[in-house]
Amino acid sequence: MEVEHVAPEGPDVAPVEEEPLFTNLDIFLFSLIVGLLIYWFLSRKKTEETIPEFKRLTPVVTPQRETSFIEKMKKTNRNMVVFYGSQTGTAEEFCGRLSKDAQRYGMRGMSADPEEYDMSELPRLAEIDNSLAVFCMATYGEGDPTDNAQDFYDWMQENDEDLKGVNFAVFGLGNKTYEHFNAMGKYTDKRLEELGGKRIYDLGMGDDDGNLEEDFVSWKEQFWPAVCEHFGVEATGDDTSIRQYELVVPTDINMNKVYTGEMGRLKSFETQKPPFDAKNPYLATVAVNRQLNQSGDRHLMHLELDTSGSKIRYDSGDHVAVYPVNDVSIVNRIGQILDADLDTVISLNNLDEESNKKHPFPCPTTYRTALTHYLDITNPPRTNVLFELAQYATDPKDQDTLRKMASASPEGKWRMSLSLWVLDAQRNILAVLEDMPSLHPTIDHLCELLPRLQARYYSIASSGKVYPTMVSICAVVVEFQTSTGRTFKGVATNWLKNKVVVTDNGHKATVPMYVRKSQFRLPFKASNPVVMIGPGTGIAPFMGFLQERGWMKEQGKDVGETILYFGCRRRNEDFLYQQELEEFEKAGVLTQLNVAFSRDQEGKVYVQHLLKKNKEHLWKLIHTDNAHLYICGDARNMARDVQNTFYDIAEEVGGLTHTQAVAYIKKLMTKGRYSLDVWS
Repeated sequence: MEVEHVAPEGPDVAPVEEEPLFTNLDIFLFSLIVGLLIYWFLSRKKTEETIPEFKRLTPVVTPQRETSFIEKMKKTNRNMVVFYGSQTGTAEEFCGRLSKDAQRYGMRGMSADPEEYDMSELPRLAEIDNSLAVFCMATYGEGDPTDNAQDFYDWMQENDEDLKGVNFAVFGLGNKTYEHFNAMGKYTDKRLEELGGKRIYDLGMGDDDGNLEEDFVSWKEQFWPAVCEHFGVEATGDDTSIRQYELVVPTDINMNKVYTGEMGRLKSFETQKPPFDAKNPYLATVAVNRQLNQSGDRHLMHLELDTSGSKIRYDSGDHVAVYPVNDVSIVNRIGQILDADLDTVISLNNLDEESNKKHPFPCPTTYRTALTHYLDITNPPRTNVLFELAQYATDPKDQDTLRKMASASPEGKWRMSLSLWVLDAQRNILAVLEDMPSLHPTIDHLCELLPRLQARYYSIASSGKVYPTMVSICAVVVEFQTSTGRTFKGVATNWLKNKVVVTDNGHKATVPMYVRKSQFRLPFKASNPVVMIGPGTGIAPFMGFLQERGWMKEQGKDVGETILYFGCRRRNEDFLYQQELEEFEKAGVLTQLNVAFSRDQEGKVYVQHLLKKNKEHLWKLIHTDNAHLYICGDARNMARDVQNTFYDIAEEVGGLTHTQAVAYIKKLMTKGRYSLDVWS
């Protein structure tokens, strides 16, 4: 648009010259902008043109694992499925034995981990003629399902599916010393019936405080006749051994593909990758290994495992799982008796190609590795192992003895013989082979039969807040003389005892481990009083609690009363962590330290006696001040005695009846104010 320039009015003003539309500067700037735009456009085009073409790759689809156990049963012509809820491997082993026995009783079985299948398909089992579902369910913690059965437990609670036409049976694994004995087995049995399922045989309840194996065998030998009667089938009467795995000895061996003790991924100990768990443990270095007791015939030890760089996190009260290694001398002796070359590379492959469990332990590996890292060769063998091995005895009397000891024979003498000869004498598989010279099994069949060597769990004796990269263990070495004159050595504690911080060749000792979370937790409010009761190595989690309460105090938090009741034999012998406890007391972290020395005087004094002495103060803490109670240690005697003492305190000081006192303590448990971390 043109602009008209008008001169201001006035006689003295000269006319103004008209200015050009664009100045030189405008033209320069315009040219620059246009040039830049052209450069950008051309360079962009060039860039687009020079982008190389990539060939589109067809994605590789990994075949998914079958999650429908119904379709799998139909495909493989099975009519019996055995599910297991297992934390330590025993329920899984029982499950395998039932599915393996099925063919002897006119059934075709498969074992299954409920975590790997869609359990909402259970109602569809009625689609398969003469079908049966068996559940071997262990109870974990305070009446909880095992990790692998958690989803199935949630399904049973949250669904009202119709199980009409579904036949079932349940065997529970528990321990009578625990408050919620066989809770998971009882619940599964009850709930399946509520949903319309048909129970074909009574709930079996194994007690690990007694003889779990005997309970299972007795139940199993009544269960199978009930199955035969219900389905109108007959037992084959064939007692010959049924192999589940076949031995393969590879001829072309690549040693880089041979397992050397890894739990899951090959070479996982060489290239460590988080997250770390049961199938992928972390190799922690041993930073400290010291003896805690000053004297006596026992060895109590404190170890510190360095987890730097692992990203492992833990809270006070959690457990550390440790994978031990068997005694080399036992391994060598087994190889010697069986005339086996322990360094032979082998693979045991499942004869059932459809099974999810391809091998009994990581394969390929050597016999030496299997016996050292994967198999339990320290504990007495179970009855199924004795029964299967009987065929290898060249003396008919030995054959007969082994078979009768392995059965739930009504002839009590055989059951007594098993109890005395195997269990009471603590004969491990080596002792059985040594004391029965005519028994000479093949080493591959022995490796198939022996149960897996399980991780050992210890209450962590440190606080993750104070020591985030150090996990502490407090343990007593298990070692005693058996009735045969042999020395029984606990596999894990003796292995840990010999873990020197730095080995002769300068390498640091390592321990495969991972952390298992627990519900054993300090109260959310630091101001709540805490009463801890832990004799012997039961003090372990409380060292972590004390460290954490001290840390809270340093943070300026209002920390409530912190009281410890500890028990040991003698002050000068096994007063564990005496110096540390006295320092906690001096710093005001530990409000009250009560120690029962059971053998320092004529009459034995235990923690429950000290609790009784302080009953008025304890009742005030519990009833008025919202205190949290923690008990750690022996479940069979100590935990029960302590609980009875609290019943007495509620009656004597609180004025409750015994029934009311029991209900009161149960309510504390429900509210999370009475916590147990116990073992038997």
